[in-house]
Amino acid sequence: MTAADSPYRILLYYKFVTVDNPEALAKEHLAYCKKLGVKGRILIAPEGINGTLSGTARQTEAYMSMMRQIPLFKDMVFKIDESEKHAFQKIFVRPKKELVTFRLEEDVNPNDLTGTHLKPKEFYEKLQQEDVIVLDGRNNYEFDIGHFRGAIRPEVESTKEFPEWIRNNLQEYKDKPILTYCTGGIRCEKLSGFLLKEGFKEVYQLDGGIVTYGKDPEVQGRLFDGKCYVFDERISVPINRTDEDVIVGHCYHCGKPEDRYINCANDYCHLQHICCEECEEEHNRFCSKECEEATLARLEA
Repeated sequence: MTAADSPYRILLYYKFVTVDNPEALAKEHLAYCKKLGVKGRILIAPEGINGTLSGTARQTEAYMSMMRQIPLFKDMVFKIDESEKHAFQKIFVRPKKELVTFRLEEDVNPNDLTGTHLKPKEFYEKLQQEDVIVLDGRNNYEFDIGHFRGAIRPEVESTKEFPEWIRNNLQEYKDKPILTYCTGGIRCEKLSGFLLKEGFKEVYQLDGGIVTYGKDPEVQGRLFDGKCYVFDERISVPINRTDEDVIVGHCYHCGKPEDRYINCANDYCHLQHICCEECEEEHNRFCSKECEEATLARLEA
């Protein structure tokens, strides 16, 4: 899909910069976004901003122009995807304590300490070296639907679990080159800095994340298997643009290869699970018999 025939765009962006009053900026930002008509999720913290939103080409151009007029964000880098529709139903702009929730005793400032950034071609070349350790900087459910070949699967369900998991599981790799990657790059800014702070000697990160890697005209997403999980209504997007593309996920119910996520139909569960179309129909979108029976019981009560 090209910009010419796409009525909507999806923007992904972040910037680590000192924000003196996140609450006030969030309130002002929300009012602007509502007036403009864009939808999405934006976090503003003392350490900066992180956002993903959707809108028409006109709306997103206006948004990017506005952001570049703010001195703090004048050099903001936006990743842009074309879309046939909005990727969000509402707009949320929220003040937060951290953009990347590590809850460290001593926080890591990516402007002072972070891993060496590698462009897609450099990252691709590093991936093929025998002595490197490839660390997925995302949560386990993101890994399950797609990841770089040979990457370590983090046994974490949320970002805040990473520091303890690293301390408990990666100490033997401190003298090895570490390659980190995440969806758009923001989590690796802190993750790679944390690794350096913990004594890892040689740490790299994929500049721009998986989404940038997949759009690189030379690399074309090679060595990434499966799809990339995204936090909007698309749920996942393709990365490997070559004939090497494979499915790595498995249906939660029957186990066959699959790369689509659905939410459990039980409003009190909503477990996001990989599910093939046949099992979605057979199980009525529920993740388990218990969820289906509980929902039916509530409806009959």
